Amino acid sequence: MSVIRCKCGNRRVSETNREQAREAAERAALVGGIAAAVGYTFWGFTVIFYKQLTHVLPYEVLAHRTLWSIALTAGLILLFRKGAALRAVLGNPRILLTLCATSLIIGANWFVFIYSINESRVLETSLGYYINPLISVLIGVVLLSERLSRLQVIAICLAALGVVVMTVDFGAVPWISLFLAITFAIYGYLRKITKVDPLEGLLIEVLILSPFAVAYLVWSEMNGGTSLLHADGLTLFLLALTGPMTTIPLFLFNYGAQRIRLSTLGLMQYLAPTVQLIIAVWIYGEHLSSTHLVTFGLIWTGLALFSWDTWRRERELRRVMR
Repeated sequence: MSVIRCKCGNRRVSETNREQAREAAERAALVGGIAAAVGYTFWGFTVIFYKQLTHVLPYEVLAHRTLWSIALTAGLILLFRKGAALRAVLGNPRILLTLCATSLIIGANWFVFIYSINESRVLETSLGYYINPLISVLIGVVLLSERLSRLQVIAICLAALGVVVMTVDFGAVPWISLFLAITFAIYGYLRKITKVDPLEGLLIEVLILSPFAVAYLVWSEMNGGTSLLHADGLTLFLLALTGPMTTIPLFLFNYGAQRIRLSTLGLMQYLAPTVQLIIAVWIYGEHLSSTHLVTFGLIWTGLALFSWDTWRRERELRRVMR
């Protein structure tokens, strides 16, 4: 009898432990989902922030964004005691070489993003970040020899058709959209294959960019062109905030990405361009023409097919693994 009671007791303890583990996982997923959603939404609303700096040259805004990101990111690494991990990365020449490439790519991406806001072309920015997931799929095909499903092929063709429609009607390639989509997709691919924490990676990237930022500010100041010594207090405060505006959404995204499903994260990435689209049209009055509607419509249809295919594949994979 005592043996039976022991077995029953062990079973109840095991069931309790499983239930507690399940509840803990659900809480972590909920918090992670909220963090990722806030991070992506934050990214979308940075358009409003950078719009307040249109009186400052994009190169200067980029320089400040780089230098202030160093200060905040270094502080977070000290706070979370990641110094040892950072030293390990700095001692790996292969990772450093990759981060040199990613720093130049993300620097160019940041500049065009800031430039597009200065030029009131936020719609093109939004379009670029809608296209980005499909460009990432193409990179997987080209560099990793991944095979596309039928729905993925249709999704990419619809997005390409949308870009062609805009190019033909406007008489010019939407280079801002394509540049942002392609550079961010390449950046994402390189960072994915480089085993380094996002926070540590960002610090090294901005450190690599910092000599260029300092050189530009010094050169510009010698020619009387910077806001550093001549701007009002509000402008200086906003320039200092470019650091948090870069680091906070990245931290939230990283926190969430570790705790939620990839398919959920994939759907959330459309929050940022959706917020940008709403801001462009309803706050800044950018004209949403019939061509824009056709282009966005084709891309949205492609993204819907892409998201459905991703969700279906993940569901089948979970079923097989059970």
